[in-house]
Amino acid sequence: MIQASLSKDEVSAIVVDLGSHTCKAGYAGEDAPKAVFPSVVGSIDQMEIDDADNSDKNSGSAPESKSKGKRKLYVGSQDLGFRRDHMEVLSPTKDGIVVDWDMVENIWDHALRKCLLVDPKEHPMLLAEPCSNTQQQREKSSHLLHQDVPSLVVDCGGGSTTVAPVHDGYVLQKAVATSPIGGEFLTDCLLRSLEHKGISIKPRYAFKRKEIRPGEFQIVDLDFPNTTESYKLYCQRVIVGDIKECVCRAPDTPYDETSYSNIPMTPYELPDGQTIEIGADRFKIPDVLFNPSLAQTIPGMESFVDTASAARGLPQMVIESINKCDVDIRRELFSSILLAGGTASMQQLKERLEKDLLEESPQAARVKVLASGNATERRFSVWIGGSILASLGSFQQMWFSKSDDSYGVADLENSMHSLVERKLA
Repeated sequence: MIQASLSKDEVSAIVVDLGSHTCKAGYAGEDAPKAVFPSVVGSIDQMEIDDADNSDKNSGSAPESKSKGKRKLYVGSQDLGFRRDHMEVLSPTKDGIVVDWDMVENIWDHALRKCLLVDPKEHPMLLAEPCSNTQQQREKSSHLLHQDVPSLVVDCGGGSTTVAPVHDGYVLQKAVATSPIGGEFLTDCLLRSLEHKGISIKPRYAFKRKEIRPGEFQIVDLDFPNTTESYKLYCQRVIVGDIKECVCRAPDTPYDETSYSNIPMTPYELPDGQTIEIGADRFKIPDVLFNPSLAQTIPGMESFVDTASAARGLPQMVIESINKCDVDIRRELFSSILLAGGTASMQQLKERLEKDLLEESPQAARVKVLASGNATERRFSVWIGGSILASLGSFQQMWFSKSDDSYGVADLENSMHSLVERKLA
């Protein structure tokens, strides 16, 4: 956990969890975040558009020069849901690390000002960070973590999966295990598999329903030639992500083609009215978490062969992480494995992980995987942890104020103060 504060006098603390898939924001002490929206940003390079317009107007003459890097950013489900010519969909993070602070500031601005309707200067702020953050990143936003007992946190997020042992309130960095296989990777696997089967995932902007008779509609395709591939893929991922959440579940045993070749089909209605049938993919796609090499058997995922080859399965990551810890705490870690993250909400994931760990762990180990029975709580577990932490009376003395410049707190506060002063381009 990270926290930084601009004020703390009798006002509610704000908790923000900027994940690789979604941003969650809300008030400390509440059960769930009030704002949940994609953590990607729509970006239109104004210079490219102006140059293209000038080229057309001047019939080939040199275009008017524009300031380098000028761009228009769009944040939030509503803005991203509206198709715009030349709009790319970009992420401000890579492997959990912030690579574009300008995008992050725009995401914070949307969460605080437009969703929560608060002034950033008037509330203490607690932010969540990945446990693998670099020292440089922590100097942007100060590090703080509190847990009392040894535990192993398995965070299955959108962009990656992280296994982190915690002891005496600290993450044991030397034992952290990470994998690039997360929820978005599974979504891409399912998308490519469906396309290989001849199923076209038509984005919502690419068609309209036309009534040809009372109560009878026809789908009419729409053509927008200036739509970027990144925006098309973003829209397809939204649809396929819902398919994954609705019909997929972790198989009880390792997936193999023979056992699941005759599995009953499950129907799913796409936004364009087309009903598709999902068979073995319901189990094959989730099993990529346990056996990443399965991704290599999916047509269209060839470019990710190196990723899949280098990644380890979830049980192997857990055992590898625990074995890097001191032998005195390994038994406690095996008995307190906490499952968190949006991908952790997948049906039967907890049961399958516990089963595999029982088979692969030392005989003396008592394996226990803990996860909330509520899928929403699993999805928002990081945010909820911050909400509880920031509402504790004993935590209030730990807020950083503007006079505290340890760990580069001023850098973070300057970024947050700029939200108050600047207008979005």
